[in-house]
Amino acid sequence: MAQEDGAYALGVDLGTSNTVAVLRWPDGRTRPLLFDGQPIMPSAVYLDDAGRLHAGRDAQRLGQADPARYEPNPKRRVDDPGVLLGGHEVPTADLLGAVLGTVGRTAVEAVGFLPPAVLTYPASWGARRRDVLATAVARAGWPPVGTDNGGTRLTTEPVAAARYFADVLRRPVPVGAAIAVFDFGGGTLDVAVVRNEAVDADGRATFVVVGSGGLAELGGLDLDATLVDHLGGLVARAHPAAWQALATPTTAAQWRHRRQFWDDVRGAKEMLSRTTTAPVAVPGVDQALHLTRDELERLVMPLLRRSVYEAGAVIGNCGLRPDQLAGLFLVGGSSRVPLVARMLHAELGIAPTVLEQPELPVAEGALTELVTPPAAPVRAAVGVPGATAPTSAVPVSPAEPTVQMSAVPDADGPARTLLKRPALWLAAAAVALAGVVAATVLFLTSGEYDEIGFEPVSELYTVPVGEGETPYYAYTGFVGDHAYLAYERKDKRLEIVAVDPPGKKERWRKQTSSLSERWAGITVLPDVVVAYEDRSSSTEFRNMIVFDADSGEELWHRLIRGDDRAIFAKDVMVLVNRGEDRLLGLDLRDGKTKWEHANPKDEYGDGDDAVYQALTVADVSGPSDARGTPFAQKPDDDQRIVQIGADRSARVIDAVSGEVLKTRPNVADPEDQVMVYNGKLVVASEDEGYRLSKYDLDSMGEPTNLYTADDKQRDLDLIAMCGEQRLCVLDTARSDGATTQVVAVDLEKGGRLWQEPAPQAELLVHFGDQVAARTVASEYRVRVFAGDGTELVNREGAIARVDGGNMIFLESASDSVGDYSVAGLHTDSKKPIEMGQLNDVRSSSCSWNNRYMVCARQDDFSVSQFAAG
Repeated sequence: MAQEDGAYALGVDLGTSNTVAVLRWPDGRTRPLLFDGQPIMPSAVYLDDAGRLHAGRDAQRLGQADPARYEPNPKRRVDDPGVLLGGHEVPTADLLGAVLGTVGRTAVEAVGFLPPAVLTYPASWGARRRDVLATAVARAGWPPVGTDNGGTRLTTEPVAAARYFADVLRRPVPVGAAIAVFDFGGGTLDVAVVRNEAVDADGRATFVVVGSGGLAELGGLDLDATLVDHLGGLVARAHPAAWQALATPTTAAQWRHRRQFWDDVRGAKEMLSRTTTAPVAVPGVDQALHLTRDELERLVMPLLRRSVYEAGAVIGNCGLRPDQLAGLFLVGGSSRVPLVARMLHAELGIAPTVLEQPELPVAEGALTELVTPPAAPVRAAVGVPGATAPTSAVPVSPAEPTVQMSAVPDADGPARTLLKRPALWLAAAAVALAGVVAATVLFLTSGEYDEIGFEPVSELYTVPVGEGETPYYAYTGFVGDHAYLAYERKDKRLEIVAVDPPGKKERWRKQTSSLSERWAGITVLPDVVVAYEDRSSSTEFRNMIVFDADSGEELWHRLIRGDDRAIFAKDVMVLVNRGEDRLLGLDLRDGKTKWEHANPKDEYGDGDDAVYQALTVADVSGPSDARGTPFAQKPDDDQRIVQIGADRSARVIDAVSGEVLKTRPNVADPEDQVMVYNGKLVVASEDEGYRLSKYDLDSMGEPTNLYTADDKQRDLDLIAMCGEQRLCVLDTARSDGATTQVVAVDLEKGGRLWQEPAPQAELLVHFGDQVAARTVASEYRVRVFAGDGTELVNREGAIARVDGGNMIFLESASDSVGDYSVAGLHTDSKKPIEMGQLNDVRSSSCSWNNRYMVCARQDDFSVSQFAAG
């Protein structure tokens, strides 16, 4: 096919599932190229017996008779040298060339020759994939790829979309500004941030992709499959024979019926973007089913949450907040589902721009790579030659109001600061047994720790906050001698200050780039500091921001759900993604996904799970707050995590590499109480009393019985470690707190070591050979037991660990500013050492190492010393 000069031009968007081409005429009008009367052509290819390749709807029709010769998505096979069709390996470039060949022949039929063409490709494609595309261009008979001598040009899909946004829609994108392109097609999701770097000699923006991402396994086909599964369940119950024929076709007629059913489901999905209900005909069933928009949105919401997560992550990885974008442009056919725009608007806070025909902008935007005739671009109405209509964009507002969270204190007042501690909603490595309210037990061997020289607490200096600010909602943490202070500002940012108490100096001070009505606090680690927003609902999105611990530089941020959890290993954050039922291993320095695993599912498709980090002495040997939560973690020893799946399986996973090391079926339910410590997995079974069983993590062989409650009336409250080869439980008879007791169990040999009463106790905090049982209501009493169960101390207040041989008593853990007495306690000592008072502090905000303490006050932070150096 020879190319002729002229003002015609052709823009082509070669998609995973569908291909779109737009012609520009000499007068500047643009019109979609029609394939069998439609502006969208399936990107499918079929190899017939004669060795000829067919593309588009012809391929779909032929493929129904012989699926083995049919490839519906050749673009997905770009990394494969060839694809096996009917026993013959066909080069992938030939498959793509067949699609482009059909586009070229259709263009020749429309205007008499092949116009100059621009072909788009994903921003993530490297040189090798582009070479495959260039080969496909040559196989299609098009001029070779190049910008000289009328060659076929290549441009990235997001740049083409950005050109349409700026040049066709005439939306302003100033130099230095950026837009996000959300390309949600039939087979994939691609997200990119495109920035205007400069203005060229023709006065046009010079767009550059500054960041991209996406989900290769998420597209409109996945939405269709979800709807088919839902409707199939309805049909299977009422008409099992009809569904059997659709689900597992064996004849040509059944294959046609299956294809017809999928097409009708897809049509219903598209209809529901305009109406609230749509019929779906079922081959073999007289009465059609009806699908409502509410059903559609309920079913596809989990998939769309993944798309929102990805969009937020890509934007954040470019160092931008959504409100800093000049626009969020939705393209691709699947973006016309109204819920897509509503969720993006609600969660990112920016109103997307989406067209009535979102399949067309990429192909039409590609045309601007060629010189545009003077006439203003106007696109013809689809399917009506000569009829024209001006192009317009419709900013989408959510049909449902966006709920704005207020900064109203919780009803329980002083409890809010404790409940907003980082490890309580974003569970860190040594925190929180699943299903147990506030139950972390920590072990330290006292022999490795000297007695701290407790002395009267004295204030060294204060750390100021911003002018006019009050650190009411404040958070602190220690890593070695580095302290980190954070507070919520009036402008809704979180300010973080890094200080070194020994040197009495401030290392850095940073504010979050994002705003939030409420913040949940910070988690501190040796290399990073993690800040995160707070929400009242477990399904709401919130921002998680990671800072470099040395410089305060913001490294990356990501949108996560309220019930997502994070576990920290060496250089990796394991994100327990509740909304998507999967585990993600994220690089701690840049947030990029290093590995991922889908959750095991039960027979009903439920993917709920519980995930635990394998704890060691080193993991739990640092200072902790009054609930036993460590201020900092040591994520560089045992790198394993254990996932308990909805199917009752247990998977032992290397958190750094993502390798599944061991798997065992029928271990526990996600709701069961579990402890992973010192190379052992301990599971509690509760039925007429309770029983503790132990698995070895290295082998995951048969379990060993550790302990069975003598009294079947006793209920297990919590289970936790309380010695290198010892675990402790709190149990209660008939829900009567007055009967609560501590039971110590031999972790190596099994059997009860001792049991002692601890009325109303709800927490255990361990140090050395001692364990402290603490109440968190009424009198806030602490009982400290020796290694043999002897009660050593019975005192009001809160207790926390300084190190493995020393504890600290606080009169109270309160949000109210006041004077609070403080005392120290050595291992095996029966008498605390009184250290005076912390004056004018919010005691619930305090953190410490083995010498210094930092606390929030009314108008600043206090740095104090309580032990000799």
